[in-house]
Amino acid sequence: MNKKVKISMVMLMGALAITSCGKKETTPTDDQTEVCEPTGEGETPAVSNVIVIEGNDQMQFDKTELHAVAGKPITLTLKHVGQTPKVAMGHNVVILQEGTDEAAFAAKAITAKDTDYIPASEKASIVAHTKLLGGGEEDTIEFTIDKKGTYNFLCTFPGHFAMMKGVLIVE
Repeated sequence: MNKKVKISMVMLMGALAITSCGKKETTPTDDQTEVCEPTGEGETPAVSNVIVIEGNDQMQFDKTELHAVAGKPITLTLKHVGQTPKVAMGHNVVILQEGTDEAAFAAKAITAKDTDYIPASEKASIVAHTKLLGGGEEDTIEFTIDKKGTYNFLCTFPGHFAMMKGVLIVE
């Protein structure tokens, strides 16, 4: 190769390297789900009455702290993002009244297989609950909590309570 071709090749490669570097464009999404993370040090989390929570095949919710505004309808969607059927890895979200003993509730729920692990005897302890879901399914419920406070939530499928629980803070 002669000197002019080599110089031209080096210049072309340099130009390509420079133009390929830089800011990548991203497309905005229309997803309006709740973000429950602080926006900066010392700031409070965003509060939205539209809540999406995911459960997976590793017996985990993607959020353990939810926030909502008192006195306004709350729309909660549970998405089971795993693949395992509900007979082996079912998930639900049960929101309990303040002061309810979670462990005692979960112990009663284990015996309520016929009602998808929602014990009829504990109806007064439940604010709201989703259906029991298998992998790939989702359920959306709507309810209102008028009183500000902290409400525990859990999955009542046998053995899941230990890992799948959190709090709904109503402000």
